[in-house]
Amino acid sequence: MSLFRDDGVVLRAQKLGEADRIITLLTRQHGKVRAVARGVRKTKSKFGARLEPFSHVDVQFFSRGSELVGRGLPLCTQVETIAPYGGSIVTDYGRYTAGTAMLETAERFAENEGEPAVQQYLLLVGGLRTLAAGLHESHLVLDAFLLRSLAVNGYGASFTDCAKCGLEGPNRFFSLQAGGVLCGDCRVPGCAVPSPETLVLLGALLSGDWQTADTCEPRYWREGSGLVAAYLQWHLERGIRSMRYVEK
Repeated sequence: MSLFRDDGVVLRAQKLGEADRIITLLTRQHGKVRAVARGVRKTKSKFGARLEPFSHVDVQFFSRGSELVGRGLPLCTQVETIAPYGGSIVTDYGRYTAGTAMLETAERFAENEGEPAVQQYLLLVGGLRTLAAGLHESHLVLDAFLLRSLAVNGYGASFTDCAKCGLEGPNRFFSLQAGGVLCGDCRVPGCAVPSPETLVLLGALLSGDWQTADTCEPRYWREGSGLVAAYLQWHLERGIRSMRYVEK
């Protein structure tokens, strides 16, 4: 029997029996962890509200084995709130739908339970903090998070230099398969030809240049979001279900 303590973001909660829940978290040290929180659906629960999606928490687990992730689900025995991002996110439809897509994406990239995914965890915490602050359009925060998540998982896209031969940009032809823009010589059938302003926007979101991103026209936001969604689906091999509800 072992105790483990870790920081984590609550990705989702599922009902279990009459009063319990199975909580899925993305943690700093252990990656994705599923654990049972007993009695949290009771009105007298001490930490039920702390285990809602979007919450950034310090949690203690009790495991019957020497490893946190094993044959059975560990128990959540203590929870302290680090940052209640959900309070700001759930009150706005745009932020809520973008945040839900971020949680689902993070869970997909951290698919194997118990395997550390520190960069993905830090990206999610930073993304939720930015989303909750409301300083930028919610769909821009989502697209920035998606692009950076793809990059830290080995699928970084190029929006200036040719993804195949490295020819310095700007280049115009965007290929999902190739991993970004291509020059005229490397162009392959089926390439999209987005506006130059759209490629500048996507590059700004990837690099964190919010001054450029915030001043971009809405038509380029929409085109960029379509490219990001398609690029994400290509590499995950299936779409993110919550993306269909995101406001554009």
